[in-house]
Amino acid sequence: IFLSVAGLDAFTKFLKTEFSEENIEFWIACEDYKKSKTTHELFPKAKTIYETFIRKDAPKEVNLDFQTKEVTSQNIEQPLITTFDAAQNTVYRLMEQDCYPRFLRSDTYLNLVKGRNPGRPTLRRRSRSFTVNDFQGVRPDFTAW
Repeated sequence: IFLSVAGLDAFTKFLKTEFSEENIEFWIACEDYKKSKTTHELFPKAKTIYETFIRKDAPKEVNLDFQTKEVTSQNIEQPLITTFDAAQNTVYRLMEQDCYPRFLRSDTYLNLVKGRNPGRPTLRRRSRSFTVNDFQGVRPDFTAW
C-alpha cells in the first residue's frame, strides 16, 4: 500500500478524517516492533502495542476477529518477532479492502498524485523557455540588427 513517506502521510491524514487512524498506527507500531534487535526490546514494545491496540477497550483498539485476538493475547506472554503478524495481516487486509479504495478516490490522494499539498494554494511554475542561466557566456550578434 505505502510506496513513499508522502503516501503514508497522506493515507494517515485520510484515516484521521474517517476516525480510523488506529489501523495505520497499529500497522506502523508492528513494523517498528519487527525491527527490534534483541528479545529484551520485544517485551516492553509488545506490552505497549497490546495495551494500546489489542486488549479489550484499549484506547486505540483495532478491529480483530475473536480468533486473531486470542492468538495474539496468548503470544504476548512470550513475545517473538512474529507475535503480531496475524493481527497486523488482519488490519492490513481491512485497510486494503475498505478504506484504501476510498483513499484512492479522495481529494487527499488526488492532490498527492498531482503533486499538490492540499494546505497550500497551487502556484504556477515560471516558464523554463527563457532563463538567464541558459544564456550565460553567450554574446549577442548585433550585426544581424
